[in-house]
Formats: sequence, structure tokens, C-alpha cells
Amino acid sequence: MSKQVVAIYPGTFDPISLGHEDIVLRAAAMFDKVILAVATAHHKKALFTLDERMDMAREAMAAYPQVEVVPFTGLARDFVRSHNATVMVRGVRTVTDFDYEFQLAGMNRELMPEVETVFLTPSAKYQFISSTFVREISLLGAGDDGQNLVSAGVYERLLAKRAAK
Repeated sequence: MSKQVVAIYPGTFDPISLGHEDIVLRAAAMFDKVILAVATAHHKKALFTLDERMDMAREAMAAYPQVEVVPFTGLARDFVRSHNATVMVRGVRTVTDFDYEFQLAGMNRELMPEVETVFLTPSAKYQFISSTFVREISLLGAGDDGQNLVSAGVYERLLAKRAAK
């Protein structure tokens, strides 16, 4: 009997974009279970609360039973070990992303040598999307700005945030 391979995809997902969703679905095709680990944004000023980000991620992943959405705080190492994961998934769009993620993967290997980091690239149509761009375009723009960057539910929440400002 083979062991179930659990992969963790950590991030703040503020908000979850179609690029994030693409990475999760690619990972779900490779591993038995993928945990989308939504981090508290202790080092960033988040637009959405943790609960809002969790709701958006759960809504986006609802059709995929092998994907679980779980909040986390603290070191990714502790979260990965507490879920018996052996893989950490990281999305990489650019050389700049790769440089940062490569350094992070090296540190993670030092902290948890039993866990492999797997870099996945999104489909070409999503390679330019970042949560920062999504927030700026949606909050500063008008009309349907940002609608093609996120799922419909996330877009509605972005519009509500813009209206509240």
C-alpha cells in the first residue's frame, strides 16, 4: 500500500486569483491531496480578513474534493509537519519569483529536509497576474477592471471593497 502524498500550497491569497487557482489545479493533478494553506497576513496589510480570504478560497475550490482550504499562522514548517505533508508547492511566474522562491526552498530544506519543494508555473494566460495587481486594478479602476483576473465571487467581493472605500 502506498502512502498518500499530501502537498501544501501556502500563501496569503489576498485575494485568490485565477493564477492561484491554476496552480492548485495543477498540483491536484499531481498529488493525492492539496492543502491550500491561507496564511494570516502578519507581515502584510491585507485587504481581506483571514475569514474573507478563507471563504473566497473555499468557494474557488469547492468543486475539487482533493483540495482542502485551511488557515495557518507561524512557520510553514510546523504547518507542513502537522499535516504530514511531504511536498510544498510554490507558484513561479517570473525570474524574480524564482530567485525569491529558490532561496525560500533552500531555507525550507534546511528546516525540513524530508519535504520537497515543487515549483509550478501557471498557464501563460495567468502568468502576469498577482494579488497586488488584482487589488490595485480593482480598487483604483472602474467598470469591470480586474474581472478577468479572479473568479466571479472574488470579483464581487472586490467591488464591495471598492464601494466601501
